[in-house]
Amino acid sequence: MGAWEDGFAAGWRAGISQGSRFGHTDIAAPMPDGRRASSRGKAAPAKKPRKASAANKRYGAAFKRLAPKYKKKSGGWKKDGFKRCAAAARKEAKR
Repeated sequence: MGAWEDGFAAGWRAGISQGSRFGHTDIAAPMPDGRRASSRGKAAPAKKPRKASAANKRYGAAFKRLAPKYKKKSGGWKKDGFKRCAAAARKEAKR
């Protein structure tokens, strides 16, 4: 390491040891693989994915059905195709 990195690492170690001396144990120390360990406890449990509404299902079905009309032969979107397809799908799902 260079002089700057050595000085930075030394200052970091000094700050960590000084912080723990004064009872500041909530400082996240780096783990061997470079990540930081959180001392706040376990993370919140993962949220369940939301349930799709009936309107959302109608929109998705309409979008998939209309998409080929707004795409090129190669599979890419035509100019403003995605925007126009989304608008048409919203209009159809509303009916």
